[in-house]
Amino acid sequence: MPLIPYANIDQLSADAKERFERLPVKLNIFKMLANAETCFGPFLQFGTALLSKQQLDAALREIVILQVVHIEGGEYEWIQHVPIGLAVGVKQDQIDAIAANRYDAGCFTDRDRATMKLAEEVVNNVRAREETVRTAARFLSPREMVEVILTIGNYMMAARLTETMRVDIDPPAGMKILDALKRQP
Repeated sequence: MPLIPYANIDQLSADAKERFERLPVKLNIFKMLANAETCFGPFLQFGTALLSKQQLDAALREIVILQVVHIEGGEYEWIQHVPIGLAVGVKQDQIDAIAANRYDAGCFTDRDRATMKLAEEVVNNVRAREETVRTAARFLSPREMVEVILTIGNYMMAARLTETMRVDIDPPAGMKILDALKRQP
């Protein structure tokens, strides 16, 4: 049970209510986020961009998301993103390695490991070491580097919201969310 109530959707502004009603799955995280009514739409747009409009490879994005929420203790996002990760090409042995903090496991490519090292340092230290950034930049374009950082920040925020507010865990929505996002302009 959450520590504060979910937003009363009927009492939201017309814009926020319309955005909520257009969601393909009415997840509890969205019901909680709607409490911050003026941030709700921008958050959804940002999440849509992260999940459907990045240059960053979808499987690598999901590896980063899973790593971030594992480090953060974000059970809600972990449960949502494991099936998404599997659907976009993340392998079960990679998910198991992330869950065991084995970021150097042989199931990861050099690109994966360099990106995960970057993510680990950003989450744990805020500022990644210069050597770590330079190593990741050998595998990722400047655009992808920034997309990784933005993805990290978004999922740190999501984990903090869902864990702090004790958001009830939904069954995984999986590809319903991603498929709907891909259809949006």
